[in-house]
Amino acid sequence: MQIRRLEPADAADYQRFRLRSLREHPEAFTSAYEEVLLQPLSTPERRLALPDEKVWGAFEGGVLAGMIGLNHETRRHNRHKATLVGMYVASEFAGHGLGQALMQTVLQEARDGLVELIVLTVTEGNQAALALYRRAGFSAFGIEPDAVRVRGVSHGKIHMAVQLPGAAAALRAAK
Repeated sequence: MQIRRLEPADAADYQRFRLRSLREHPEAFTSAYEEVLLQPLSTPERRLALPDEKVWGAFEGGVLAGMIGLNHETRRHNRHKATLVGMYVASEFAGHGLGQALMQTVLQEARDGLVELIVLTVTEGNQAALALYRRAGFSAFGIEPDAVRVRGVSHGKIHMAVQLPGAAAALRAAK
């Protein structure tokens, strides 16, 4: 397994993989397959070039098998925070440890970037993702009812967060 940050040159593979995730698990994402399908390749190229919105891919035998994103806040009052987004591992690679490896990559990136708090949402009923996030130290702090509607069906989102205490100490030491 290889994990690396995706770059604009990866846009076509990323777009295909993202579309697969949206098609297979529409309730897990706020973006809709039908909307993303219409986007030109320049859209993911731009996204993968943004300094504050990073996406990593996990590769097995050169094939994109999983992805995860971390969006850093840029406004002064919440620069200490980032949002985990777009977590997905293809079903044929489930059980290979990709989810855990992607999560560890993001947590290390956050610590290195002096992020003190990471937040995320997970769809109610997604026990595998919930267990992964709990193993990584996340805890739930609320449920948003009717967060997304897919084909007329309402799905709630569990809000979760993890504090990264090492980042705060590093930030104070750097001042």
